[in-house]
Amino acid sequence: MPMTSDVLVLGAGIVGVSTALHLLERGRSVVLFDRAEPGSGTSYGNAGLIERSSVIPYSFPRDPMALLRYALNGQSDVRYSPSFLPKAASFLWQYWRNSAAAPLEVATRAMLPLVQACIPEHDRLVARAGAEHLIRADGWVALYKTTARFNAAVAEAGRLAPFGLQYRVLTPQEFIALEPAYRPGLSTIAGAIHWQDPKTVTDPQGLVKAYADLFAANGGQMARGDAATLTEIAGGWQVTGADGATITAREAVVALGPQSGLVFRKAGYRIPLGIKRGYHRHYTQTDGAMPRLSVVDEESGYVLAPMRQGLRITTGIEFADPAAPANDIQIRRDEVEARRLLDLGPPVEKTPWLGLRPCLPDMRPIIGPAPRHKGLWFHFGHAHHGLTLGPASGRLLSEMMTGETPFVDPAPYAATRFA
Repeated sequence: MPMTSDVLVLGAGIVGVSTALHLLERGRSVVLFDRAEPGSGTSYGNAGLIERSSVIPYSFPRDPMALLRYALNGQSDVRYSPSFLPKAASFLWQYWRNSAAAPLEVATRAMLPLVQACIPEHDRLVARAGAEHLIRADGWVALYKTTARFNAAVAEAGRLAPFGLQYRVLTPQEFIALEPAYRPGLSTIAGAIHWQDPKTVTDPQGLVKAYADLFAANGGQMARGDAATLTEIAGGWQVTGADGATITAREAVVALGPQSGLVFRKAGYRIPLGIKRGYHRHYTQTDGAMPRLSVVDEESGYVLAPMRQGLRITTGIEFADPAAPANDIQIRRDEVEARRLLDLGPPVEKTPWLGLRPCLPDMRPIIGPAPRHKGLWFHFGHAHHGLTLGPASGRLLSEMMTGETPFVDPAPYAATRFA
């Protein structure tokens, strides 16, 4: 049977589900539309950080020596497929330009209100969804293996004082007292910083599913199908479900993460949405060897995150064709480094998971109306912080759509900066 609603939200990741929940709370009828289960795409594979301390966006390296190291393609935190670089050149050039001091400061000021709202917005949804068992409020640890990098990080943390972040500088012995599982690597640890404001998630997909269940329990509708079938019709928008039934709505939200181009390109928008590939794999640990906190090996660029499925290693960035076969070189490099720090158990999966992160070159998502199409809204491009920012940016978009006064100035996220 055909379905109708006020709003059609395309994409059931953390960004889409959060948007749908906020719109439902504001009295809109909403259909959440995806080809797969909620949280089974990009939202599934992240490091599980609700990153309140990440007040400076992830920028492109500008130090010549760092660029040279990355050009050699031997680093574990960033690698690239040489054949893909010509296709990514325009995006990388824009990303590099926007990583200069002045535009990076603009991006930092623009993103700060959303980052500051991430914990309260998640807390409210977690309480409503009964998902407290998936959340830890212990922060995360940045680990350094060389004295120079550690001293530089401590100095940088001091410069973040205006942001009011809570952190603790740890000697190697203090870190081991906090996380005894890392005792085998004591000799390789120069120091650590324990960032205490963030929260962590032990099952990111489980959290998205809990939010989706809350949405359904409160009257939201969910449907399966291909978002690329979105068509503008008189008075609104329409998609075709997997069962062949049509779904119509006055308004549609594109919250498809890395697949958002399926819709905005079809509508004629040239938005420089870049894709950063990333991998993860779980490892079986005995109870005594399972760390309590998520730890970021800052010099190798991977995260060790205790999850329900095991100890998850999430890699850094890979620039490669999104459709290219998986390349496990980064996860293999990271596993070697991790085994120097703790007794890492055997892998759970036969092959690593590969996911896609949707990024824009000015390090800000697009949140707001499509410039040339009435009733079409864009909500994508959260880069590494989709899990962190989904509930906060979902609130912002829903306020814009329902005529409320937005809690954040939406101008920095407007699609008109590209389209």
